[in-house]
Amino acid sequence: MPYTRIETRRGWIGERRQDVIEAVQRALCTGLLIPETDRCVFLTEYDADALIAPPGRGPSYMVIAVTLFSGRSLEAKRRLYRALVDELAPFGVPATDVKTVLVEAPREDWGFRGLPGSEVELGFKVEV
Repeated sequence: MPYTRIETRRGWIGERRQDVIEAVQRALCTGLLIPETDRCVFLTEYDADALIAPPGRGPSYMVIAVTLFSGRSLEAKRRLYRALVDELAPFGVPATDVKTVLVEAPREDWGFRGLPGSEVELGFKVEV
């Protein structure tokens, strides 16, 4: 049940906003082994003067912040990082323009339908 935010400069995506969101969703499924129906991805674009990026990064520089349940293995995280770079490459995004930040929280710190996440049957395994 990750909550994912993509933040980048305005302009380079153009009419491909939904395609970029879907690419990140596919990477989440590949990396974290979540079902395709587990979808919560937001894209925010900023004017060029509303952010600064590290030197040498291009106009497609982005930060992808994924808040997720604790418990994923280092291998799952590696799969996710690789899948994000692979899925974004067709948009002309070099690997150096992709920064990923994972924020892990225990299941009881999430609420769904009025219950703690630790009491909700997810239908998939978190410890992958």
